[in-house]
Amino acid sequence: MKRLSIIAVVLALCVVALGAYTRLKDAGLGCPDWPGCYGHLVVPKSSEAVSNANAAYPERPLEAHKAWPEMIHRYFASTLGLVIFSILFLSFKARKSNPQLPIKTPLALAILVVFQGLLGMWTVTLGLFPTVVMAHLLGGFTTLCLLFLLAVRLHSSPDPVQNSGQGKPNMALRFGILGIFILAFQIALGGWTAANYAATVCSDLPICQSGWQQHVNFEEAFKFWGHGIDDYEYATHLGADAKITIHVAHRVGAIITTLYLGSLFIWLLTRNGISSTIRQAAVAALAVLVLQIALGITNVVMNLPLLVAVAHNGVAAILMMSLIFLNLSLYRSGGIKP
Repeated sequence: MKRLSIIAVVLALCVVALGAYTRLKDAGLGCPDWPGCYGHLVVPKSSEAVSNANAAYPERPLEAHKAWPEMIHRYFASTLGLVIFSILFLSFKARKSNPQLPIKTPLALAILVVFQGLLGMWTVTLGLFPTVVMAHLLGGFTTLCLLFLLAVRLHSSPDPVQNSGQGKPNMALRFGILGIFILAFQIALGGWTAANYAATVCSDLPICQSGWQQHVNFEEAFKFWGHGIDDYEYATHLGADAKITIHVAHRVGAIITTLYLGSLFIWLLTRNGISSTIRQAAVAALAVLVLQIALGITNVVMNLPLLVAVAHNGVAAILMMSLIFLNLSLYRSGGIKP
C-alpha cells in the first residue's frame, strides 16, 4: 500500500496539471457529454462517427484538438479513482492485522473522489459554470493533499519531541497552519481567475494597468450564482470591469501570500534550535515559492504561455504539499499534541 500511495500522489498531480492544461486550451467542453465523448469512450475518428457526433451536437461540432485533452484528463482522473478505491480496500484488509493503519483518510478520499466525479460531470453539463469549475479545481487540490498526507504517514513514524522547551515550534506551527489557509485562499482566487477567463486582462506589474482602480466591481466579479445563462465558456456573462477585479484580487492575494510565506520560511531558517528536518523543509518550501513567483511573473510578461501557465498550477500544488510537510515536521517536533 505504501507504493500505491506514492503512485496515487503522482497520478493526482498529473490530474491537476492535465485539468489546468484542459482549461488553458479552452477544451473544457471539448466533449459536450459525460462520461464519454459524443457517445464514445474515445474521441470519434472515422468520418461517419464524426458526422454522427456533429449531428447529435450541432451547437458543438467535434474539434479533436480540444476533445483529446478533455478525454485524457478523464482517463487519468478515472484511473486515480480506481487507485484510491484500491487503497481503501487494502486499508480495510490490512487493518485486521495492523489496527494502527489509517482508515479515515482513505475513506475520506473515496468519498471525495466520487464527489469530484460529480463535479466533473457538472462542469460539462452546466456549461463551465465558474462556481463548479472552481470547486472542481479545489477538490483536485484537496485530493492531492490528502493523498500526500496519507503517503507521508505510511512512509514515516512520528518523530520524538525535539523542541518543546521554549515553545518555538508551538508558535511556528500556528503560523504554519495560518499559511495553509492563506495559500488555499490564494489558490481559490487563482481558480476563480481561470474559471472566469480573467488571466490575461492585466498585462502590467505589479497589479494591473494604470487606472485599474476605476474599474473595480466586486459585486459582479464575485457573483457565484444566478446569472441566468447556461453557457459560461469564455465568460461572456462578465464585463471587462469584473474580469479586471478578479485578476486584481488574484494579484493582491499573490503579494500577500508571498510576503507571509516568505517571512515564515525565512523566520524559521533564522531560529536557533530548529531541527534539521524543519530547516530542510523550510528551504524546500522557500525554493518552491521563489519558483512560483517566477512563473507568475513570466505569465504576465509573456502573455500566459501555455506550458508556463500549466507549470504555475502544478507548482502551486507542490507549494501546498511543501507547506503541509513543513507543518507536519513542526507538529512532530512538539508543536501540538494530538
